[in-house]
Amino acid sequence: MSAGWRTDGSRHSGRPVRVPFRGRHLKQWKRRHNTTHAKIRCLGEQAMATLKRWRLLRKLHCSTNRITAIVQAVPVLHHASA
Repeated sequence: MSAGWRTDGSRHSGRPVRVPFRGRHLKQWKRRHNTTHAKIRCLGEQAMATLKRWRLLRKLHCSTNRITAIVQAVPVLHHASA
């Protein structure tokens, strides 16, 4: 497993997760890695902020399967409208 990927960050999925490199004096490829990581993370954080702003989960009265589908659809709709 190459640097920049970590398995202990995601306890429940069992899959490796992408993590940024630390330090001030990084090589060019590590800076590019950190930049793309930040862009990907930003998209997820914006989608979660949208979900919180809509206060969607407080008003739902349906099955947990349907709630899961709705929560998964929020990032798709958010990024499609951006």
